[in-house]
Amino acid sequence: MDKNIVIKPHISEKATFLNESGFYVFRVAKKANKSEIKKEIEGKYSVNVLGVRIIKIPSKKIRTGRIEGTKKGYKKAVVKLKEGQSIDITSS
Repeated sequence: MDKNIVIKPHISEKATFLNESGFYVFRVAKKANKSEIKKEIEGKYSVNVLGVRIIKIPSKKIRTGRIEGTKKGYKKAVVKLKEGQSIDITSS
């Protein structure tokens, strides 16, 4: 894949809580796998990744009055870093 695998950091209340434990959450491309995500995180942020967990968020139906549509689904990865390392997500 020649385009970016890691799209952007996923910032939420739960992700902020996980940052304190050494876990970081990123939105990733739908076709990305764990080894590709690990390589890109290590190359982009120069850290050591111990593990990657992937979560697929399905698309959902939404409705505004009589108009129906769908909210796009996405994939996110929870990355565990080596003890003592961190990523500055706010500058990304």
